[in-house]
Amino acid sequence: MTGTPTTAPRPANRTTRDLTRAAVSGWLGTAMEFMDFQLYSLAAAIVFNKIFFPDVSPAIGLIAAMATYGVGYVARLVGAVYFGRMGDRIGRKKVLFITIALMGASTTLIGALPTYQTVGILAPIMLVVLRLVQGFGAGAEIAGATVMLAEYAPVRRRGLVASLVSLGTNSGTLAASGLWAVLIAVLSEEQLVSWGWRLPFLLSFVLMVFAVWMRRNLKESPVFEERADVVDGVALSREEVAKSNTLEAGLKQRKGKAFFLALGLRFGQAGNSGLVQTFLVGYTAGTLLIDRTVPTSAIVYGSILGFATVPLVGLLGDRFGRRPVYLALTAASIAFAFPMMLMITSGSTVAVVVAMVLGLNLSVLGLFSLESVAMAELFGARNRFTQLALAKEVGGILATAIGPVLAATLTAVTGHWWPIAAMLMAYSLITLVATLLSPETRGRDLVRLEDAA
Repeated sequence: MTGTPTTAPRPANRTTRDLTRAAVSGWLGTAMEFMDFQLYSLAAAIVFNKIFFPDVSPAIGLIAAMATYGVGYVARLVGAVYFGRMGDRIGRKKVLFITIALMGASTTLIGALPTYQTVGILAPIMLVVLRLVQGFGAGAEIAGATVMLAEYAPVRRRGLVASLVSLGTNSGTLAASGLWAVLIAVLSEEQLVSWGWRLPFLLSFVLMVFAVWMRRNLKESPVFEERADVVDGVALSREEVAKSNTLEAGLKQRKGKAFFLALGLRFGQAGNSGLVQTFLVGYTAGTLLIDRTVPTSAIVYGSILGFATVPLVGLLGDRFGRRPVYLALTAASIAFAFPMMLMITSGSTVAVVVAMVLGLNLSVLGLFSLESVAMAELFGARNRFTQLALAKEVGGILATAIGPVLAATLTAVTGHWWPIAAMLMAYSLITLVATLLSPETRGRDLVRLEDAA
């Protein structure tokens, strides 16, 4: 391929069936990603300290297990760079096929790992290796699904359609939490530690096969095909774009502002997710000594409610704009942080469940529904996949990965729950500030090469 296009690209026609297939594929892939990661995070919070780190104290074992959970986010960052650039250059579809296969294979193999009692230190080493492979594939999965759905969606319903990514995360969380809730309720402690923990990981193989089949039949993003800098299915190089006066403006724009705004938007949801869906599950059972079925059941109930919360927030974003709804959700999340922790530490089972259900929907799923479309709209078409993937994964490392480890350390040092509430407030405050600094992006033309800021 040489030269630059001499005529505008033809509009890429997509039928309702194509949109439906893209929606199902995006939902399914994201569901698989979050099912994989929620399976791992719950296992890390409940049993991995006993299986892979049995020779240390419970507190140190929890910190070590949370660290293996966090290390996957380093691999996600590498995957975001590698696959993000690939997706911007050769298309979204090819990348999404590769990432789903990597995630599914590594998750299934975790269920076949030997334990520390069998092979010693080699067991946690293999666990970390598979976690790295899983993260490498997942680094571009949710960003790719977000980009694909946003670029497929009708402009007036972009928030609703893009929110299906959030429904995918919710479906994956629900499936993983439901599986763990059943295992905890049915199996004894000995059965769970000896073999029961393997079942969810091995069963994920079935979902992987179906997801791979769906991705094989998916058409490319219409926005990618309509981009003025794409010729014969491959994006022009920077040097080739520079030869065209009509395309050069997209490269001359100074980059960075949109990325940091997106990173700020990501912080609230990512940080709150790591604390609510991961750390608090282990904290309520291990430190507060509340029956372990309570927090896992709360995540299940919260995920069920999320099937109403996510599309509702998407619709509100389409109706009133991204900024007003973002401001309302982040302000409410800040106000609810300390009351939520007071409810969780009250000792009341009902209070724990209500607090975690509300926290999950308000501070995690609601923000995720908005994030799915707002971050995609901030970036120009030429680097949307790469920048979106990087913003999500850098935010994931700084908030979701480090958050549970930091929370475990602070609560162990202080012997109190207030650091958790303070962290929840801080994460939401960062997103509140980013929202105030961001432009309104509702209705933006996603084919444009330049960023919105």
